[in-house]
Amino acid sequence: MSRLRKLHQKTNTPYLNYYEMEVEDRKGNAFSYYMASRAKKPEDLKMNTLERPDRPDGVTIYSLYGEKRDRVVLVRQYRYTLGDYIYEFPAGLVEPGEDFRKAAVREMKEETGLAFTPRNVDEMYEKPFYTTIGMTDECCSMVFGEATGTVSRDGLEDTEDLDVVLADRAEIRRILREERVAVMCAYMLMHFLQEGADPFGFLET
Repeated sequence: MSRLRKLHQKTNTPYLNYYEMEVEDRKGNAFSYYMASRAKKPEDLKMNTLERPDRPDGVTIYSLYGEKRDRVVLVRQYRYTLGDYIYEFPAGLVEPGEDFRKAAVREMKEETGLAFTPRNVDEMYEKPFYTTIGMTDECCSMVFGEATGTVSRDGLEDTEDLDVVLADRAEIRRILREERVAVMCAYMLMHFLQEGADPFGFLET
């Protein structure tokens, strides 16, 4: 059975930290494994907590826009890891003690200037799911709802370089064909392309 022998925290920053693990594979061979985590200290790593489901580190916001709910709120954001812009859903971290739906409302306002109204859905759709499990223990909840208002960049931090895109189906097709897109966002946009279907119909099943 694979197991962890020892854990070493390599960085101490507010938002993301680097950990080295001395591990043993299922045949007893020792090697080092590396991961990033939102955890500020080892005891906060998912491997060391007993919460089930885990508390979400962040939120991803899938929001429809317009009277006909025929557009999706996206952000085209510069990411240093790519040296380029990529299309994503609005997203952000959940503050300590903050309800994740309230975090979604706050993040939407800060990133886009839009007012966001979350939907009440079955908890299985909002439970925290994991992002890139081979590299991090980060988990995020997806919050579904509708956005209204006028786009504004006034709430952006200096470190955020993004444009807000209210994408209809034609633009979504172009984005999926031609642009870099975050994987979770891409999957949901593929479903949105189904003409005549309620984009949130699956939430009723």
